[in-house]
Amino acid sequence: MARYTGPKSKISRKFGEAILGPSKALSKKNYPPGQHGRGRRGKKSEYALQLQEKQKIKYTYGMLERQFARIFHLAAVRDGQTGTNLIQLCESRLDNIVYRMGIAPTRRAARQLVTHNHILVDGEVASIPSLLVKPGQTVGVREKSKAQENIKTSLSLNSAKKYGWIEFNSADFVGTFISYPEREQVPENFNDQAVVELYNK
Repeated sequence: MARYTGPKSKISRKFGEAILGPSKALSKKNYPPGQHGRGRRGKKSEYALQLQEKQKIKYTYGMLERQFARIFHLAAVRDGQTGTNLIQLCESRLDNIVYRMGIAPTRRAARQLVTHNHILVDGEVASIPSLLVKPGQTVGVREKSKAQENIKTSLSLNSAKKYGWIEFNSADFVGTFISYPEREQVPENFNDQAVVELYNK
């Protein structure tokens, strides 16, 4: 199954943000990884900045190049702004929705729950993390998985997090993907327009 399996701390240090979840490396080594990480770096070209934004979105949502290209194509053919469509489609991925609902503490953990058949979409087992959930569909935890300690712990720790485009009932372990989020509602710091410009070259 296609996914990034390299070191998480290097990715966080590369972007200066906790891209793949909480990272102690950012406080200990707040400079880019590599032999010349502490050295002075020259000004990045426009292309390098655009590529970096693309990589940031890919790593954040756990996609490799082929998956990202597919999502971008879907975003480009939809009505509206391509950059906004791109983020909305990324947000509608099943593993991301499981993470947003608080069922898992990170997107990586959410991906694992999905692949291990713990998650239901409209009452049916869904095992594909990249599945694009549509507005109105329900996402929940399988009945026999509700007793899992990691799921209950995650829900208790993330119960305060609320997102306007998702409803979640922690008593029933079921939520609804109400609508695609507005661009300003997504808390991650992305320059999606730079990615659109990169693909339009």
